Amino acid sequence: MHIAAANREEDLQCLHDHIGQTRLAILVTHGVHGLQATHLPVLLDPQQGPKGTLYGHLARANRQWQVLAEGGEALLVFTPADAYVSPGYYPSKLDNPRTVPTWNYVAVHAYGKAEVIDEAPGLLDIVSRLTDRHEQGRAKPWSVADAPADYIDGMLKAIVGFALPIERLEGSRKLSQNRSAVDHDGVRTGLANSPDPLDNQLAALMRQP
Repeated sequence: MHIAAANREEDLQCLHDHIGQTRLAILVTHGVHGLQATHLPVLLDPQQGPKGTLYGHLARANRQWQVLAEGGEALLVFTPADAYVSPGYYPSKLDNPRTVPTWNYVAVHAYGKAEVIDEAPGLLDIVSRLTDRHEQGRAKPWSVADAPADYIDGMLKAIVGFALPIERLEGSRKLSQNRSAVDHDGVRTGLANSPDPLDNQLAALMRQP
């Protein structure tokens, strides 16, 4: 990933936070069938390994898991927020109209070699933890244990899990750092006042260090 020096993020906790803020990651691999990508939810265990370990699962019919089993490097892409930035957000354009639109975003790339998980107990642990995470906050959270055991057993046979210890992390926070403080505030205010909740999400990240 190309990262401008001003936008590079190396703080491990910040990178982990952005991984946690991403609801759907992209798993990218390269094997005998070329590049493959799958959109999937991922769970981070920050205590497993120096940089943490990522857990997820694929449909057994998705042959990408076979690429993971071969031991090649995989990439997981996390993009918790992004927003179009209009020149209209810059107060400075009144004095200097030489400006163009851009895009603000946060992105984290995690690299590593995955271990394939095919046994029922390991798969059940992954799907249960993922479900518990995304059911948080609901009035009546649903649990994997709420479904009939024989049904869950059958569903587990249709997936393959993985654990990916993170070997390398890259992070980019492109949040108008190249603009003046006045323009930076203008962008943040414009996005915060937008009717688009994704713009609001990016504006909230601009308030973070």
